[in-house]
Amino acid sequence: MKIFVTYPINEIGIKYLRDRGVEVVVNHKKRPLRPRELEKILPKYNGAITMLFDRIDQYLIDKLGPNFKIIANYAVGFDNIDIESAKQKNIIVTNTPGILTEAVAEHTWALILASARRVLESNRDIKNGLYKFWQPSGWLGPQVWGKTLGIVGLGRIGSFVAEIGYYGFKTKIIYYDLKRDDRFELELKAKHMPLKELFERSDIISIHVPLNEKTYHLIGKDVFNLMKKNAILVNTARGGIIDNKSLAEVLKNGKIFSAGLDVWEDEPKIPAIFKGLKNIILTPHIGSATLEAREKMSEIVAKNIISVLKIDRALNQVN
Repeated sequence: MKIFVTYPINEIGIKYLRDRGVEVVVNHKKRPLRPRELEKILPKYNGAITMLFDRIDQYLIDKLGPNFKIIANYAVGFDNIDIESAKQKNIIVTNTPGILTEAVAEHTWALILASARRVLESNRDIKNGLYKFWQPSGWLGPQVWGKTLGIVGLGRIGSFVAEIGYYGFKTKIIYYDLKRDDRFELELKAKHMPLKELFERSDIISIHVPLNEKTYHLIGKDVFNLMKKNAILVNTARGGIIDNKSLAEVLKNGKIFSAGLDVWEDEPKIPAIFKGLKNIILTPHIGSATLEAREKMSEIVAKNIISVLKIDRALNQVN
């Protein structure tokens, strides 16, 4: 079996495959491959390890032959892949769930705390020579301890972010999800509520829903206008969930305190409307960027491929 890796990943997964007789070819161009390049390359292989920036659409999938067995996505999300088209061609699609939970939750809280305590802004001001003396009213921000944390999307990551808040910062927990979770509510004294009510009541809002047709621009002007003046919004899920223009407007007008985004629509391109804002923190989609998480991701994509080879069934199949 021949597998193509669209961008270099941790070597543990590559070694795992090669030790089991799989021929592995890795793209070493140090950039994402263009759609036309993928169209020429992938049909020569039996499967691929893809990145979240690879657009695996119907047009590309239609070019894959009958011997192409698996698309192992090196991410939890899989909105970059046309799942239905892959299913119609009997191509298995997999992801890497469960192993990123702690890493993404840690980064979520890094953004929450950095936003609340104006860490990047104060660091920048120091380097620009603006720190001359201690100021009683300088670089003030809202305290996190004991505030109300609103979780939008109660999957593994959203639940863990809530646990850190509840046990670590004594936050009150409210959440929005299509399903209620009785155990979660009992353990964390959490309350389930509609999205608009959550935005009205929360001091901190953390986004954790997947991106699909129903969640695209789920967070826009109608809910932003309900938020508290000192509220903080954090997104470590997918960029398209938030309407950039509406977010920039409320930040510019001081209607909310700040935002921390690890993802945004059309990343890595930075929206011009964000560039002049001091109350937004952007990080380059590094929610899972711990040594441990990336090693586990590499391992699980490899194990999914071997599982498909042996029993024609994956460990983490999404279609």
